Amino acid sequence: MSDVDHSHKRSVRGTAVVYQGVKESLDAVDEGELVRRTAAGDRRAFDELYRRTSPWLAVRLRRRCADPDVVADVMQETYLAVWRAAGSFADGGTGGSAVGWLWTIAANRMVDAFRRRARQAQAPPVPTAETVAPAAEDEVMAGRVGQDLEQALLRLPPEVRQVLRAMVLDGLSVRDTALMLNVPEGTVKSRARRARIALREALS
Repeated sequence: MSDVDHSHKRSVRGTAVVYQGVKESLDAVDEGELVRRTAAGDRRAFDELYRRTSPWLAVRLRRRCADPDVVADVMQETYLAVWRAAGSFADGGTGGSAVGWLWTIAANRMVDAFRRRARQAQAPPVPTAETVAPAAEDEVMAGRVGQDLEQALLRLPPEVRQVLRAMVLDGLSVRDTALMLNVPEGTVKSRARRARIALREALS
């Protein structure tokens, strides 16, 4: 075998070692660091962020919209926005975790999608999807409260829990919540009041 062949093999092995080192380094960092590396133009960091977060994000969006085409569009728009706006997170311009920042982008894109539907006056707005099993958001919310309050949350009607998810966990306004759930703003406010009353009673 020629010296050139040996040299080529060493080069290939060296490249493989470097690539493996990059993969391991990405596995070791959290989502915030992946966003910061994405802001610096690191495509591998962006791909790893997508791999980690897209399954969870798709499930969460499907709980709010039963139309797979809308969910797919929102997913695409969300990660495009993440690629373009990663610098705003990396520079410390936004508070909270990277995952929370990503969800805020997705929730806003979902609201935008519903607004486009409303402007186009298409046939009835897409219903939000409800699952029988407790949603991940319910579990997160329950983890923040005591057992009594957790039980009160689980006793709330599904439409009231939807409002809590949108306004408390997603941080949406009354107007955007009404748009996403396809109900009047007054209905959103009344459901929010029902939730507050139920929670107060549970804590009294």
